[in-house]
Amino acid sequence: MYLLESIVVTQDELTRWRRDIHAHPELGFEESRTAGIVSGRLREFGCEVHTGIGRTGVVGVLRAGNGSRKIGLRADMDALPIHEANAFEHRSTHPGKMHACGHDGHTTMLLAAARYLAQTRRFDGTVHFIFQPAEEGQGGAQAMIADGLFERFPCDAVFGMHNRPGLALGKFAVRSGPMMAGGAFFDIEITGRGAHGARPETGVDPVLAAAHLTTALQAIVARNVPPVQTAVLSVTMVHAGDAYNVIPQTARLSGTVRAFSREVMTTIEQSMKRIAEGVTQAFGARCMVDFRVIYSPTVNNAEAADFAAKICAEVVGAENVERNPPLIMASEDFSFMLEKAPGCYFNIGNGAGEGSCEVHNPGYDFNDEALPLGATVFARIVERWLGR
Repeated sequence: MYLLESIVVTQDELTRWRRDIHAHPELGFEESRTAGIVSGRLREFGCEVHTGIGRTGVVGVLRAGNGSRKIGLRADMDALPIHEANAFEHRSTHPGKMHACGHDGHTTMLLAAARYLAQTRRFDGTVHFIFQPAEEGQGGAQAMIADGLFERFPCDAVFGMHNRPGLALGKFAVRSGPMMAGGAFFDIEITGRGAHGARPETGVDPVLAAAHLTTALQAIVARNVPPVQTAVLSVTMVHAGDAYNVIPQTARLSGTVRAFSREVMTTIEQSMKRIAEGVTQAFGARCMVDFRVIYSPTVNNAEAADFAAKICAEVVGAENVERNPPLIMASEDFSFMLEKAPGCYFNIGNGAGEGSCEVHNPGYDFNDEALPLGATVFARIVERWLGR
């Protein structure tokens, strides 16, 4: 294993940084304290700092030599609306908010890499350290892009990293092409005609239409998506009525869709609207479908993925880099950045075996032993991509 010693010796300090952020979680677009810490440290390191990008996003710029090439490294900063169940000293001090996905660790790793690169300057070109707000379903990447992220800070390539519980510490997983599913949310409002529960013939029952529609929607993946593609459609919420003896006027179905290509996502959206209209009309009701793409599929550039895998192998050995990990049905809004610049998103092991805890769980915590590993890989990506 090859780790940068000047990063390794700061392990205790990095742990304090990470645990401080963990103890003070902030939800999407509320990361004022975290953004203040990030911008303050970047200035201390000697970076040019830009704040307020995508509302609470921060970009640090570091230049060395005369090279014209540019690279972006991204970390997310937001927490989740989860009440933490851990009892350790650095647990959340904000009830109902928790760093349950490891963004505290991602932020710390990128800060550590920024400090090392600012101290050594063993590269020729420009690095953009992108600290993104609101990754957890609130559109932080799109907000930064809308604020001119890639016009103001152009990148020849952009790289991001996410911890993976269940993957052993000291291991990485890198995949070319589609890696994580795109995600959409949907709401289907069904309007019937309210009536007394004892006299259904006088009304139009939206609950009956909703029940049939829930079943019919399952045919979309089975009969409209090519079998060689992978997709999921789940109705996760059903809302209708407030009384035992009243047939309600309206019902609502809500849920999520996941797919690994924009084309499949479009097919599902079109099929959903067609089926919803047909089923509800068959029962004498009408409907409105709101289909919202929250995340694009995360698709890694093949060249960038090969490059990232080689860097990981240099750090931990090729035997500790999984090159064809399973597709991940979860979604990630780094996908929108990958639509603007070629790049790669990959996983760092957060620990495997008994006691490892999945993300978005109230008992989760980032593994501090991974901090020097991730920081070293971030730093080596820059030094190799912008090699003199």
